[in-house]
Amino acid sequence: MSHTLEWKVRIHLYEDDTGTTKAQLVLDTGSGELTALGTAHCNPADEDVPRIGDELAAGRGLSDLARQLLKAAEQDIQGMGVPEPGDRQTAGWPG
Repeated sequence: MSHTLEWKVRIHLYEDDTGTTKAQLVLDTGSGELTALGTAHCNPADEDVPRIGDELAAGRGLSDLARQLLKAAEQDIQGMGVPEPGDRQTAGWPG
């Protein structure tokens, strides 16, 4: 049995009045959405390179999204009654 899905991530990047670059990410799974955020601040002593702020904010937003996906998976696993990793037996050895 094969299982194929396509999930889409939209990333909206913008700079606020304080010079902070912000990224808002929306993951659309087709059956729901997750929203994640990321920010980047340019040090006043550094040269202002917007591309770097965009990359940092988007990367931090993707990290936030990854944490949310892992947490959702853990909750789904627990909802199925699967024991916690420390409570499981692995390869015949007590946990």
